[in-house]
Amino acid sequence: MPTRLKSILILGLGLACAAARADEEVVAGAVVAGAAPSAAPYDPVQHWELDYESGVLWRVTGDATPLTYVVQPQILSVKSPLVGDIRPFFGGDLVMRNRFSLLAEPIDIGPEHHFFGITASGIMEWWDKKRTRSLFFSGGGGIGWLDSKGHEIKGAQGEDFNFTWFLYPGVRFLFRNRLSASAGVYFQHVSNRYLNRINPGLNAVGPMLSIGWHF
Repeated sequence: MPTRLKSILILGLGLACAAARADEEVVAGAVVAGAAPSAAPYDPVQHWELDYESGVLWRVTGDATPLTYVVQPQILSVKSPLVGDIRPFFGGDLVMRNRFSLLAEPIDIGPEHHFFGITASGIMEWWDKKRTRSLFFSGGGGIGWLDSKGHEIKGAQGEDFNFTWFLYPGVRFLFRNRLSASAGVYFQHVSNRYLNRINPGLNAVGPMLSIGWHF
Protein backbone atom coordinates (compact mmCIF):
# COMPACT_ATOMS: atom_id res chain seq x y z
CA MET A 1 0.00 0.00 0.00
CA PRO A 2 1.43 3.40 -0.96
CA THR A 3 2.69 5.45 1.95
CA ARG A 4 0.41 8.42 1.10
CA LEU A 5 -2.74 6.24 1.02
CA LYS A 6 -1.69 4.60 4.27
CA SER A 7 -1.31 8.02 5.92
CA ILE A 8 -4.77 9.08 4.69
CA LEU A 9 -6.38 5.90 6.06
CA ILE A 10 -4.67 6.31 9.43
CA LEU A 11 -5.77 9.98 9.58
CA GLY A 12 -9.37 9.07 8.64
CA LEU A 13 -9.46 6.29 11.24
CA GLY A 14 -8.16 8.71 13.90
CA LEU A 15 -10.77 11.32 13.02
CA ALA A 16 -13.55 8.73 13.13
CA CYS A 17 -12.44 7.54 16.56
CA ALA A 18 -12.25 11.11 17.82
CA ALA A 19 -15.75 11.88 16.52
CA ALA A 20 -17.18 8.71 18.09
CA ARG A 21 -15.62 9.60 21.44
CA ALA A 22 -17.04 13.12 21.26
CA ASP A 23 -20.50 11.72 20.51
CA GLU A 24 -20.26 9.40 23.54
CA GLU A 25 -19.33 12.32 25.80
CA VAL A 26 -22.27 14.40 24.54
CA VAL A 27 -24.71 11.52 25.08
CA ALA A 28 -23.30 10.83 28.55
CA GLY A 29 -23.61 14.49 29.45
CA ALA A 30 -27.20 14.54 28.26
CA VAL A 31 -28.02 11.45 30.31
CA VAL A 32 -26.47 12.94 33.43
CA ALA A 33 -28.29 16.21 32.85
CA GLY A 34 -31.55 14.36 32.27
CA ALA A 35 -31.08 12.26 35.39
CA ALA A 36 -31.09 15.29 37.67
CA PRO A 37 -33.15 18.10 36.11
CA SER A 38 -33.55 21.23 38.18
CA ALA A 39 -37.09 21.22 39.58
CA ALA A 40 -39.15 24.33 38.94
CA PRO A 41 -40.14 26.07 42.18
CA TYR A 42 -43.74 25.52 43.30
CA ASP A 43 -45.89 28.52 42.41
CA PRO A 44 -49.12 28.76 44.46
CA VAL A 45 -50.70 31.33 42.15
CA GLN A 46 -50.82 28.70 39.38
CA HIS A 47 -52.99 26.35 41.46
CA TRP A 48 -56.44 26.17 43.03
CA GLU A 49 -56.67 26.73 46.77
CA LEU A 50 -59.17 25.60 49.42
CA ASP A 51 -59.32 27.74 52.59
CA TYR A 52 -61.07 27.35 55.93
CA GLU A 53 -61.43 30.71 57.64
CA SER A 54 -62.64 31.46 61.16
CA GLY A 55 -63.00 34.71 63.05
CA VAL A 56 -65.02 36.89 65.37
CA LEU A 57 -66.72 40.17 64.40
CA TRP A 58 -68.12 42.93 66.57
CA ARG A 59 -70.70 45.49 65.53
CA VAL A 60 -69.19 48.87 64.70
CA THR A 61 -70.87 52.25 64.75
CA GLY A 62 -72.42 53.80 61.68
CA ASP A 63 -75.86 54.07 60.18
CA ALA A 64 -76.65 50.41 60.98
CA THR A 65 -78.29 48.80 63.99
CA PRO A 66 -77.48 50.23 67.45
CA LEU A 67 -77.84 46.78 69.03
CA THR A 68 -74.84 44.80 70.21
CA TYR A 69 -73.84 41.97 67.89
CA VAL A 70 -71.02 39.42 68.05
CA VAL A 71 -70.75 37.22 64.95
CA GLN A 72 -68.45 34.21 64.50
CA PRO A 73 -67.99 33.67 60.74
CA GLN A 74 -66.92 30.23 59.54
CA ILE A 75 -66.04 30.44 55.86
CA LEU A 76 -65.07 27.81 53.29
CA SER A 77 -63.44 29.47 50.26
CA VAL A 78 -62.12 28.25 46.92
CA LYS A 79 -59.61 30.43 45.06
CA SER A 80 -58.79 30.00 41.39
CA PRO A 81 -55.36 30.10 39.73
CA LEU A 82 -54.28 33.54 38.59
CA VAL A 83 -56.47 35.45 36.16
CA GLY A 84 -54.50 37.37 33.53
CA ASP A 85 -50.78 38.02 33.74
CA ILE A 86 -48.26 38.20 36.58
CA ARG A 87 -47.11 41.78 37.01
CA PRO A 88 -43.76 42.52 38.68
CA PHE A 89 -44.27 45.04 41.48
CA PHE A 90 -42.13 46.32 44.37
CA GLY A 91 -39.66 43.41 44.33
CA GLY A 92 -42.37 40.76 43.99
CA ASP A 93 -45.31 39.82 41.78
CA LEU A 94 -48.86 41.18 41.71
CA VAL A 95 -51.62 38.75 40.69
CA MET A 96 -55.41 38.62 40.54
CA ARG A 97 -57.49 35.54 41.39
CA ASN A 98 -61.16 34.63 41.89
CA ARG A 99 -62.63 33.77 45.30
CA PHE A 100 -65.89 31.88 45.98
CA SER A 101 -67.13 31.33 49.54
CA LEU A 102 -69.76 29.55 51.62
CA LEU A 103 -70.62 31.34 54.86
CA ALA A 104 -71.94 29.83 58.11
CA GLU A 105 -72.01 32.53 60.79
CA PRO A 106 -73.36 31.84 64.27
CA ILE A 107 -74.54 35.04 65.96
CA ASP A 108 -73.23 34.67 69.49
CA ILE A 109 -74.72 37.95 70.76
CA GLY A 110 -77.69 39.59 69.05
CA PRO A 111 -81.41 39.11 68.39
CA GLU A 112 -80.82 36.63 65.55
CA HIS A 113 -79.04 33.30 65.85
CA HIS A 114 -77.33 32.62 62.51
CA PHE A 115 -76.51 33.87 59.04
CA PHE A 116 -75.85 31.59 56.05
CA GLY A 117 -74.68 32.92 52.71
CA ILE A 118 -72.58 32.75 49.57
CA THR A 119 -70.19 35.37 48.22
CA ALA A 120 -67.92 35.88 45.23
CA SER A 121 -65.07 38.33 44.74
CA GLY A 122 -61.72 39.04 43.25
CA ILE A 123 -58.59 38.83 45.36
CA MET A 124 -55.44 40.80 44.67
CA GLU A 125 -52.21 39.25 45.99
CA TRP A 126 -48.64 40.46 46.18
CA TRP A 127 -46.19 37.53 46.44
CA ASP A 128 -42.47 37.64 47.10
CA LYS A 129 -40.26 36.05 44.44
CA LYS A 130 -39.66 32.94 46.58
CA ARG A 131 -43.42 32.43 46.96
CA THR A 132 -43.21 32.08 50.74
CA ARG A 133 -45.45 34.98 51.81
CA SER A 134 -48.00 37.37 50.37
CA LEU A 135 -50.14 40.38 51.14
CA PHE A 136 -53.73 40.21 49.91
CA PHE A 137 -56.87 42.28 49.61
CA SER A 138 -60.29 40.93 48.74
CA GLY A 139 -63.61 42.70 48.36
CA GLY A 140 -66.92 41.37 47.08
CA GLY A 141 -70.48 40.48 47.94
CA GLY A 142 -73.30 37.99 47.82
CA ILE A 143 -76.56 36.94 49.40
CA GLY A 144 -77.64 35.19 52.58
CA TRP A 145 -80.36 34.24 55.01
CA LEU A 146 -80.86 34.79 58.74
CA ASP A 147 -83.67 34.28 61.25
CA SER A 148 -84.81 37.92 61.34
CA LYS A 149 -86.34 39.32 64.53
CA GLY A 150 -86.99 42.90 63.42
CA HIS A 151 -90.77 42.64 63.75
CA GLU A 152 -90.34 41.58 67.37
CA ILE A 153 -87.27 43.51 68.55
CA LYS A 154 -86.52 47.11 67.62
CA GLY A 155 -83.13 47.39 65.90
CA ALA A 156 -83.06 43.76 64.77
CA GLN A 157 -83.06 42.72 61.10
CA GLY A 158 -86.41 42.90 59.31
CA GLU A 159 -86.04 40.31 56.53
CA ASP A 160 -84.74 36.75 56.35
CA PHE A 161 -83.26 37.28 52.86
CA ASN A 162 -80.32 39.72 52.86
CA PHE A 163 -77.47 41.06 50.80
CA THR A 164 -73.92 41.17 52.11
CA TRP A 165 -70.59 42.67 51.09
CA PHE A 166 -67.15 42.50 52.66
CA LEU A 167 -63.60 43.89 52.67
CA TYR A 168 -60.72 41.63 53.70
CA PRO A 169 -57.00 42.60 53.83
CA GLY A 170 -54.38 40.29 55.31
CA VAL A 171 -51.07 38.44 55.10
CA ARG A 172 -50.46 34.81 54.06
CA PHE A 173 -47.53 32.41 54.59
CA LEU A 174 -46.89 29.30 52.49
CA PHE A 175 -45.46 26.22 54.22
CA ARG A 176 -44.42 22.75 53.06
CA ASN A 177 -46.86 20.23 51.62
CA ARG A 178 -48.75 23.04 49.90
CA LEU A 179 -50.23 24.30 53.17
CA SER A 180 -50.69 27.98 53.95
CA ALA A 181 -51.94 30.08 56.84
CA SER A 182 -53.16 33.65 56.96
CA ALA A 183 -54.30 36.40 59.31
CA GLY A 184 -56.38 39.40 58.37
CA VAL A 185 -59.10 41.87 59.25
CA TYR A 186 -62.61 41.13 57.98
CA PHE A 187 -65.35 43.75 57.58
CA GLN A 188 -68.88 42.65 56.72
CA HIS A 189 -72.12 44.51 56.00
CA VAL A 190 -75.51 42.79 55.99
CA SER A 191 -78.84 44.41 55.03
CA ASN A 192 -81.97 43.68 53.01
CA ARG A 193 -81.62 46.80 50.82
CA TYR A 194 -85.16 47.86 51.82
CA LEU A 195 -86.87 44.77 50.59
CA ASN A 196 -88.57 45.28 53.94
CA ARG A 197 -89.37 48.60 55.59
CA ILE A 198 -87.41 47.39 58.62
CA ASN A 199 -83.80 47.53 57.49
CA PRO A 200 -81.32 48.63 60.17
CA GLY A 201 -78.49 46.57 58.65
CA LEU A 202 -75.36 45.38 60.41
CA ASN A 203 -71.74 46.52 60.15
CA ALA A 204 -69.21 44.27 61.87
CA VAL A 205 -65.42 43.95 61.87
CA GLY A 206 -62.83 41.72 63.52
CA PRO A 207 -59.84 39.39 63.10
CA MET A 208 -59.85 36.40 60.77
CA LEU A 209 -57.51 33.40 60.71
CA SER A 210 -57.34 30.74 58.01
CA ILE A 211 -55.56 27.61 56.87
CA GLY A 212 -55.38 26.66 53.22
CA TRP A 213 -54.46 23.74 50.98
CA HIS A 214 -53.22 24.26 47.41
CA PHE A 215 -53.99 21.66 44.76
